[in-house]
Amino acid sequence: MAGGLFALLDDVALIARKAAVATRDVAGSAASTSSKAAAVVVDDAAVAPGFVEGVTPARELPIVWKITKGSLVNKIVIVLPVALLLSWLAPWALTPVLMVGGTYLCFEGAEKIWHAVAARRGGRSTGDTPVADKGPDDEKSLVKAAVLTDLILSAEIMVISLNEVTDKPFLERAVILVVVALMITVGVYGVVGMLVKMDDVGLRLASGGPDRPGAVRWLGRTMVSAMPKVLAALSVVGTAAMLWVGGHILLKGTDDLGWHGPFSVVHHIEDAAEPAGAAVQWLIETGCSAVTGFLVGSVVMVVVTSVGRVVRHRSGHAG
Repeated sequence: MAGGLFALLDDVALIARKAAVATRDVAGSAASTSSKAAAVVVDDAAVAPGFVEGVTPARELPIVWKITKGSLVNKIVIVLPVALLLSWLAPWALTPVLMVGGTYLCFEGAEKIWHAVAARRGGRSTGDTPVADKGPDDEKSLVKAAVLTDLILSAEIMVISLNEVTDKPFLERAVILVVVALMITVGVYGVVGMLVKMDDVGLRLASGGPDRPGAVRWLGRTMVSAMPKVLAALSVVGTAAMLWVGGHILLKGTDDLGWHGPFSVVHHIEDAAEPAGAAVQWLIETGCSAVTGFLVGSVVMVVVTSVGRVVRHRSGHAG
């Protein structure tokens, strides 16, 4: 009996060790996989604070929480099953789907740059208008619009992540992607929650009476004045990351599909820079990918703008 008990305990210990190893593998894979979607994550974090612009401070965090829940539904309930089904039934389609997402990243990044150029030249920028400006009291409409925007970004994140774990067994792939969805959503909207409340905290620190230390009031004023710069810097980093990742996806995708020219050119430039070190090679690859992303995105932007003008022109004549 004792021998059987010890054998059972030994089996339990073995199962526990295997479970621990599997958990570490999933956690490690999830961390590595989520890093591949960094460009979209940064863009998500840069876009999200705009949705609570103009909202009363008391409602900011509740709205962020509603958007967070909508983002989890987007990733786990809507996008993940479709992506897993696609990877199971038609794995060959992942590269084209990924390239569609990469093209969208290039388009969005190029669009932001051209809008910034137009604004700097005194032109009218047609960038995104925060939903709150259209009606800050219409909370339901605001959350719905934010969750819809998040759906596009979530689809990009999950497809990019899925492409990194196609060699894993189906169940492990699903678990890793669920962990990625949770990590990214909690991370992004946790940061968003801190960002949208940072100016309120700064105001509270800065508005203290004479009993409050001058250093604390200075910190509060610094936090308030720094927030617009932080959000602007985050937007710039997000734009650059979108062009880099989107361009890299397209270069790698065309190579996988049989058109080796563009990817080979970048690869040869990298090889020529080998004596300068790995960091220089990385900068060259990143720069080439970003330039590719900007050029492709600019072409797509011209096409989208032209089609939009034609549609509006025909609609005007029809009316």
